[in-house]
Amino acid sequence: MASPNPSPTSLSAPLLSSDSITPTVANGHAHRHHHHRGDDDDASVCDGEGGGGEPFAFLSEDGSPWRGGASPADPFLNGTPAWCGAYELVKVLVCAPVAGLRLVLFGVSIAVGYAATWVALRGWVDVRERAQEGAGPMPAWRRRLMWITRISARCILFSFGYHWIRKKGRPAPRDLAPIVVSNHISYIEPIYFFYELFPTIVSSDSHDSIPFVGTIIRAMQVIYVDRFSPASRKAAVNEIKRKAACNSFPRVLLFPEGTTTNGKFLISFQHGAFIPGYPVQPVIVRYPHVHFDQSWGNISLGKLMFKMFTQFHNFMEVEYLPVVYPPEIKQENALHFAENTSYAMAHALNAIPTSYSYGDSMIMARAVEAGKANCSNYMVEMAWVKETYGVNTSEAMALLEDFLAMNPDKDGRVNAKDFWAHFGLNCTALCKKIFQYFDFEAKESITFRQFLVGCAHLRKQPLFQDTCETAFEKCRHPGASDIGRDQLADVLRSSMLQLTDDGMMKLYETLDVDDDDRISKDDLMASLAKLPFMIALFAGRINGEVYIEIV
Repeated sequence: MASPNPSPTSLSAPLLSSDSITPTVANGHAHRHHHHRGDDDDASVCDGEGGGGEPFAFLSEDGSPWRGGASPADPFLNGTPAWCGAYELVKVLVCAPVAGLRLVLFGVSIAVGYAATWVALRGWVDVRERAQEGAGPMPAWRRRLMWITRISARCILFSFGYHWIRKKGRPAPRDLAPIVVSNHISYIEPIYFFYELFPTIVSSDSHDSIPFVGTIIRAMQVIYVDRFSPASRKAAVNEIKRKAACNSFPRVLLFPEGTTTNGKFLISFQHGAFIPGYPVQPVIVRYPHVHFDQSWGNISLGKLMFKMFTQFHNFMEVEYLPVVYPPEIKQENALHFAENTSYAMAHALNAIPTSYSYGDSMIMARAVEAGKANCSNYMVEMAWVKETYGVNTSEAMALLEDFLAMNPDKDGRVNAKDFWAHFGLNCTALCKKIFQYFDFEAKESITFRQFLVGCAHLRKQPLFQDTCETAFEKCRHPGASDIGRDQLADVLRSSMLQLTDDGMMKLYETLDVDDDDRISKDDLMASLAKLPFMIALFAGRINGEVYIEIV
């Protein structure tokens, strides 16, 4: 079993060993005789040569990262073929006049629905500006007035080409299943469920400010949530529980995936619908198609709406599944409850459940924003990463910014030279060993997933935290409260790293988290928590003074 406090012995040879470096001892200092290489040999360190050895063996008895490959699935990929071919051209030309009429119907329906909703909400204190926590149910006469808006919603669906919608099964009684969950493929499902069930929904805070939409969702006695705020998520769960418990409220509708997918896969469920412990009725939605995939994945809203308006007919199927009950033994086991529900929905959909999550859609969207090609290659199966390593989406996004700055190629891969250049370092033997830790496939380049999982695995090692604290104590001058530039330069020399002035400045700025021109203990701990592989650069100082003699 590993010792809780790292000793100098536990941080020794594995980090600094190399086939091309032979240690000797003279005058109380360790000499490292480095055989001189020509320029071509120096470059080859990043191209396939360099000593072996695990650079992080000192952190635990098993320093190797997780070796599994990424799932080839892309749950957000829209499968519509490219806009070409005689059929698509003829269809658009034939449907163009019809599309104009549909657009008029869409506009009129929006206007009528908004007007009816505005009247229904006028004077109602509980939602004068926006829905309030603890508000009471909508009075009966206001709910009856909302039927106008519900009919308008059905007209909107008709304008989009959903002339008839095939239904299978029926909604369970509200007192039997007060919570409904559905897969989420397009913006069509919320419109359909508004017409069919008029439920209470859970929505992002940002939706309240959307013209027309914000007013209508307030009439649904929406439960607002900021998914990145633990306090907001907890308050939303309490509201779900309160409204599910009272039959005077509509049933609560949630899309537990948290974002839209292409319908071929289910991504990881969020647990808000399952924490209250009420029975849940799953509903699955399908969009059978040949030429036009109606999923709102990696396709713009304008293009999706245009394609809907220029179809002869869009098919939609809705199936109400049997009610799923909470586990009898563990009523509050939300994870188990969510897994049971996900399995039932995946089985009925003939879809594949995956460990991707809303966080993956954020990662892919950021890659798109950065102008990268093949952006699905940046996804990491965020639900698995969070469950296994405790890495949240915000932390993953912060690492993504570093990775995008490393100049990934068209396949989303980064080589060793670009990797280390981002931190101001050259690709020395030690740096190569660190890079090989991520590049377990030996492809001489790494993906963002390998980078993220490798960092997460290092941070979880049993000795990591203590080793970071030891590194700070060994690197600062006695009596000093921080690590200065000179001390950092000594650290890098002891680890056989040679930096230019610009490289030194770049690395110093990386470690100086609060930009106050000094590396405090908090700075070092925060930077190593984000970039844990950097701990290998400090091992030379922890092990004792080391300098390099070129012969």
